[in-house]
Amino acid sequence: MSNPTLGSLVRKHARDRGQHVALCFGTEAITYAELERRACQVATGLITAGVQPGDRVVYIGKNTAAYFEYLLGAAKARAVMAPINWRLASPEIEVLLRDCRPRWIVAEEEFAAPLMLLENDRYPLITGGPRDTFAAWRDAQPAEDPRRDAEWGDPALQLYTSGTTGRPKGAVLTNRSLFGLRANMGSRQEPAWYRWSAEDVSLIAMPVAHISGTGWGLWTLQHGATGVITRDFDPHAVFDLLVKHRITKVLMVPTAMQIAVRHPGARDADFSFLRCICYGGAPIPPDLLRECIAVFGCGFAQMYGMTETSGTIVALAPEDHDVDGGPRSGSVGKPLPGVEVRIVDASGRTAAPGETGEIVVRSVANMAGYFNLPDATRETIDTDGWLRTGDAGFLDGDGYLYLRDRIKDMIISGGENIYPVDVENAIGSHPHVAEVAVIGIPDDKWGERVLAIVVPKRGTEPRADAIVAWARERIASFKAPKSVEFVTALPRSASGKVLRRELRDRFRLPS
Repeated sequence: MSNPTLGSLVRKHARDRGQHVALCFGTEAITYAELERRACQVATGLITAGVQPGDRVVYIGKNTAAYFEYLLGAAKARAVMAPINWRLASPEIEVLLRDCRPRWIVAEEEFAAPLMLLENDRYPLITGGPRDTFAAWRDAQPAEDPRRDAEWGDPALQLYTSGTTGRPKGAVLTNRSLFGLRANMGSRQEPAWYRWSAEDVSLIAMPVAHISGTGWGLWTLQHGATGVITRDFDPHAVFDLLVKHRITKVLMVPTAMQIAVRHPGARDADFSFLRCICYGGAPIPPDLLRECIAVFGCGFAQMYGMTETSGTIVALAPEDHDVDGGPRSGSVGKPLPGVEVRIVDASGRTAAPGETGEIVVRSVANMAGYFNLPDATRETIDTDGWLRTGDAGFLDGDGYLYLRDRIKDMIISGGENIYPVDVENAIGSHPHVAEVAVIGIPDDKWGERVLAIVVPKRGTEPRADAIVAWARERIASFKAPKSVEFVTALPRSASGKVLRRELRDRFRLPS
């Protein structure tokens, strides 16, 4: 059996089970036969328009079925899809367009107007809204499959990093990156929670400009399952979607889980159809896990990965989730079959179990490199294929990975290394704290000092001195915050990550 590619992804399912629903979006249900036909039309249209193998094509918009038609069609034309975050400002979008130099652009109507002001030689096709030029263009194309698929090692998807630590870079993912782990993993090796069947129904709610959105959608389609697409991730609507479509698998962040589980109808609903809730971005607090298990009654899997690793490479399986907050509740799990993980110090020496250092990984899922950035690629991936994640962590004696923080987020105060997660875990257990983020800010005496930014729980008014005292009782005094700021919400990326850079910019003291 040949290796799966993005271009061939739906072809087999259309032949074998063409009337099975592939994607649901709004009131539309698209079968695998229809999805294959539309992808072929997109491919033919792109080729007719002069799109060549390796050309980049861009999508700017929220989650839609049209995006996946466009993605699959681009792959059939041997082009590389580069979705761009719709939340970016026009100047930021222009930077990315200049970087990837797209031959074709499709945008949702509400995000298309600013593009007309940019210095592009191609105006975008519009999808959605009253003037849907994308659908009209697609339907005018012949439906023959051009069979110009990319090869196993060719680029298929270019995702821009979140840019939380600097200018975004285009991570180039090949077909091998996207599908290699599963292709090389026998069914007996697959963890139970990781297995899919054609009868699964997944919720595709994370933004498609991120690996958590596009990657989750591709997992769904790879197995001939049904994906329910939500244009926005509205945690308040998740409950209704779960029940209406009898979702079996869903990916969300813990903050969204908290909102969904406290929906007024959650306690009275039957969630027996739900098999697994996957989550990432942050560990789940024991109290929230206990509440979710009681309400949803399914398995929970924490997933760790990044754009450069094509998504999940390490996971904490449902059986390792401890409602009593056991030692492994702080772990992100064990590497998936086919993934190697090491911890190294600044000199590249492999760390001993329990010793914190940088997490480096090697697998077929690693990206090919950063687009047009050979120096940055060499700094990230060495000649032996080990990818530097930029994350700090340690492995225990049983091979479980514990994430500390981004290396760049480490605070150095008085010569001591402080990992924000240690401080956040201590403060997060305070009964009046809903969320917390910790950063380092300049200090004349210590170099940096610890600042805690706290979102209070509704109906509470915690005092800064009480939170500092609470932290000092639980962690070393040099790690405890020197000051506390209260906010109504923490800034987050579309994938749920706290934007520490924004916090540092906001709370940095004048020098």
